[in-house]
Amino acid sequence: MDKLLQQISEIGVVPVIKLGHPTRDAAPLAKALCEGGVPVAEVTFRASGAAQAIRIMKETCPDMIVGAGTVLTTAQVDEALAAGAQFIVTPGFDPELVAYCQEKQVIILPGCTTPTDYHAAYKFGLEVLKFFPAEQSGGVAKIKAMSAPFPMFKIMPTGGVSLKNLAEYIKCPVITACGGSYMVTADLIENQKWDEIVDLCKKSVEIVKEARNG
Repeated sequence: MDKLLQQISEIGVVPVIKLGHPTRDAAPLAKALCEGGVPVAEVTFRASGAAQAIRIMKETCPDMIVGAGTVLTTAQVDEALAAGAQFIVTPGFDPELVAYCQEKQVIILPGCTTPTDYHAAYKFGLEVLKFFPAEQSGGVAKIKAMSAPFPMFKIMPTGGVSLKNLAEYIKCPVITACGGSYMVTADLIENQKWDEIVDLCKKSVEIVKEARNG
């Protein structure tokens, strides 16, 4: 597995972040995530300031792994990479975007939930796939079922993952890490509850550790 993907796997959780006020919130959020033991972030392009947030987070915590999520176009790929993004996440499987990212030699984690998606990803030689929306698409049971014909993939489920079911996901051997927004909700960020974010990250890390050692 790619070194960066291995580092993400070791952390076990990837906060999925939407920032409406990057100049105000990106720096303290990056510090809170790192303090909580989760030095990784997927900054979603659903917010207009995503590229700015990526740049600020990388400047604030240079060792942090920061990627771009909800990427829909090659222009957004370019914008994310120019800001310092280290990986790209897409909600669905877009062959054009996968090919473009491979040409740029940047990791892409496309959203895949069907055999057709998985087969397309196989043809591109991908290692890790995003399973989105995880809970709504069948959760751990479907991920396990899909791994039977496609054992070559590691999976990063996102969508509906929380402290309550994180252990269930992480215990599944094909799951490399879980994406989630429960530790970086709009309320927590808007009200600058950095201590609560630190606490949720620490709880997540503990759950991952216990699940893997259990």
